[in-house]
Amino acid sequence: MSKLASRRTLGSDLARVDAHVVKPAEYKELPELTDDMLARAVVKKGGRPRLPNPRQLISLRLPAEVLARWRATGPGWQTRMAERLAQTPVPRVKSET
Repeated sequence: MSKLASRRTLGSDLARVDAHVVKPAEYKELPELTDDMLARAVVKKGGRPRLPNPRQLISLRLPAEVLARWRATGPGWQTRMAERLAQTPVPRVKSET
C-alpha cells in the first residue's frame, strides 16, 4: 500500500490548490465518463472494520463526582470503566418465593 502524500513529499502549494475555483470553461477539459470507466470503478467503504461484538449505546446517570474521578484518569477513561464493569460480578436477583 502506498503512503499518503504529505505537503513535503507532494511538492505542491496545497493552499493555492484548495483556493482554486473551477471555472465553466475548465469543465470542457474534463473527459466524458464512459460506461467502461464506470465499470472499472471500485467503491471503497471507509471506516473501521465491523466488530463481531460491537458495543451498545446506553444512557446511564452517574453522580458528577464519579464521572469527574474517571475523567481525571485521562484519555481512554470510558474503555477503562467498561473493563472494570466487565470484571465486576453481576449481583444475583433474589427470587420472590
